[in-house]
Amino acid sequence: METVSTNKAFGGVQGVHTHASAETGTEMTFSVFVPEHEAGAKLPVLWFLSGLTCTHANVTEKGEFRRACAEHGVILVAPDTSPRGDDVPDDEAYDFGKGAGFYVDATEAPWKANFRMRSYLEIELPAVIAEHFPADMARQGITGHSMGGHGALTMALRDPSRFRSVSAFAPIVSPLNCPWGEKALTGYIGTDKAAWREYDACALIQDGARLPDLLVDQGKADGFLEGQLKTHLLEEACAKAGQPATIRMQDGYDHSYYFISTFMAEHIGWHAERLK
Repeated sequence: METVSTNKAFGGVQGVHTHASAETGTEMTFSVFVPEHEAGAKLPVLWFLSGLTCTHANVTEKGEFRRACAEHGVILVAPDTSPRGDDVPDDEAYDFGKGAGFYVDATEAPWKANFRMRSYLEIELPAVIAEHFPADMARQGITGHSMGGHGALTMALRDPSRFRSVSAFAPIVSPLNCPWGEKALTGYIGTDKAAWREYDACALIQDGARLPDLLVDQGKADGFLEGQLKTHLLEEACAKAGQPATIRMQDGYDHSYYFISTFMAEHIGWHAERLK
């Protein structure tokens, strides 16, 4: 691991780091905020997965999370959304290729060599965090925005023993039933929709996956709500399965970081309660 930059904030340290990833075959960049803490202390970890077109920098610069993380003593880790580099395949569209990894392990050419964000986040990057930071990996939570909300929900539903807390901002709740998801999963995984179900939060719940609880905030003025996000499908899946969930529709809020930053501190406090 190499450190690109560090800045003091709210008594802690905001860092940006890189490392050579075996999973993606590229250099990967991620940011970590470590609150001020006593020597030798281990702190809980909250993962934030970003949305389409984003990098680690979007939430790092606009998420307004550091005050709350410092208050609650929570490390926040923000990975990139896809592999990058001159040799990495790409697509001209914003919703596929670089910046649009969808947190899957691709099985289709030419994507399968590099687009392994699921294994990167489930196996490789957690090992880096455990080695280099004062992280208590027995106390992990996860959240994310849009495509990253999809990633947070599906990662937690597949491995509920890893995450004590799960939330999301304006998540893509069912890639099986929206244009973003259909395009990405067809391109990365192929046309067999049975293979898509492990990357669809609603399908995972329908198939028996459960979490102790989950928190979702969704803006009612979000231009993607009806066509892509379809929050009602998650509400229906949770109600039918008896999955505890707090799903809040927020008047007047759109899909931007103005929305995310408004509710970020509340989400961090919600996670901190469950990560004690």
